[in-house]
Amino acid sequence: MTVSGFRLQRSFIWKLAVAFALVGIGDLLFFQWELAGGNLGIYGLALLAGMIAARQGVRRDRRALFATVAATLFAFAMIYDASLLAWTLFWVAAGMAALLPASGHFDDGWRWFQRLLLHGLRTPFAPILDARGVLKAKRRRQNSRLDLRAGIPVLMLPLIGSAIILALFSAANPVIEQILASISVPELSFQTIARMMLWTVLFIAAWSLIHPRLAQRLLPTFDGSGDLDMPGVSIASVKLSLIAFNLLFAMQNLMDAAYLSGAVPMPQGITLAEYAHRGAYPLIMTALLAALFVIVTLRPGSSTAAVPMIRRLVVLWIAQNILLVGSSILRLLDYVEAYSLTVLRISALAWMLLVAAGLMLICWRLLRAKSASWLINANLTTAALLLAVVSLIDLGNAAAWWNIRHAREAGGKGAALDLCYLSELGSSSLLPLIDLEKNPDLKPAFRERVQAVRSDIHRQLRSQMVHAWTMRGEQRLSQSEQLIQTLHQIPLKPAMRNCDGSVVPPQPVISVPTPATPTTRPRPEPTASVPTPKPSTTLTAETRK
Repeated sequence: MTVSGFRLQRSFIWKLAVAFALVGIGDLLFFQWELAGGNLGIYGLALLAGMIAARQGVRRDRRALFATVAATLFAFAMIYDASLLAWTLFWVAAGMAALLPASGHFDDGWRWFQRLLLHGLRTPFAPILDARGVLKAKRRRQNSRLDLRAGIPVLMLPLIGSAIILALFSAANPVIEQILASISVPELSFQTIARMMLWTVLFIAAWSLIHPRLAQRLLPTFDGSGDLDMPGVSIASVKLSLIAFNLLFAMQNLMDAAYLSGAVPMPQGITLAEYAHRGAYPLIMTALLAALFVIVTLRPGSSTAAVPMIRRLVVLWIAQNILLVGSSILRLLDYVEAYSLTVLRISALAWMLLVAAGLMLICWRLLRAKSASWLINANLTTAALLLAVVSLIDLGNAAAWWNIRHAREAGGKGAALDLCYLSELGSSSLLPLIDLEKNPDLKPAFRERVQAVRSDIHRQLRSQMVHAWTMRGEQRLSQSEQLIQTLHQIPLKPAMRNCDGSVVPPQPVISVPTPATPTTRPRPEPTASVPTPKPSTTLTAETRK
């Protein structure tokens, strides 16, 4: 064996050892201790440590180390509060850290999206493919093919002979007979099968970071520069389109400024909440279509982008689009004030900010003649920063605090408090509900409902901390138990309750009439018969006559 072959084999064995060690750590965390929640982040840190220990290229590549630091941040985010967003961002960053040492340079987000996608699709089959490759390499080094069919006749004689001799020894030696009788194949229970499946998943996850493969055949990034041969697209048509679009957007922005500011009263039959709700999301779609129009028809280096008047019209139009996004945000805020705040509406606000940032980046690309790769990377960087911040914030907690402070029942000017939605938020609404329960102005019936919802959430959180511990959950549980001791609680009625804490009314008892059954009259008991006197047959004198 050559020196390079020996080093390759030693490196592969070391990677296998690290992968099996990570499987053992995962089995200890998830099976023996039956832990989840924040322990996903602890296992993520173990995966990153194993990747650094098993791969020298990661330790020497600054880009990979930067991605590893980002993955470490998201692992701590999972420890603090495990969420699907933090888990997704962790695997994106960890996958980039694993693949970057094999790439020459970071090109653009479109190609890296393909690399990560193909890496994820290959991951479930990677151990089998790598084992097959190692066997082929070993056969080439030995200049021989290990044929299973050729090896069977060689093994038959020693196996059969050993079995016969062992059977004779078992008949002659009771100790050997007892040892052989005690050997039994373990039963494959559901627990054993589940544990083996867990081992498989853990090994695949570890192997994807320890021994990755960089995809080479990728779809190229579109150029996005020069003239695009499209029917109907010319300097004159683009100029007229931009003039018409600017006029239409100016009309819409003026109407929004008039109605949303209250300078002009709403038309009869239309409320401000209805006006705000109907335009919040369609106007964002309009802004996206405007961005697509600019990307397609005003590519850097094209004849349309070289016309000064068109460039000024584009800048004006993008500015109006940003104003339109701002009015959409105001519409959504008005709708929230009229009704309530939800996690979905907070996400919509974040999405609107991303759209506004994307429009500004498109304008900057046009003015500075940036490439399509620059535009993709700039937008992905903006989105990644926003998602990283969101992964550290509990949006449900923010929505719960806002709704409770503006609730009509608590003296606010908002809508009636939706206790069912607060119940769906789980532990995110626990501390706001305790703060609401302290309000002395609550009506007794509403206070009882709030206490019922809060008690149910508190009970669920205590149960969750047993096997799905998170740092944020532990902090909330500790704070809530201290605050609950200061509350004046009333004994709750033992009854089933709805999601809003109200008592489920008892079901009305419906009496079903029983069908009539034919009855037989009881026979009268026989009584002693009294002989009736027979009529006298004696003829009187009158009868005779």
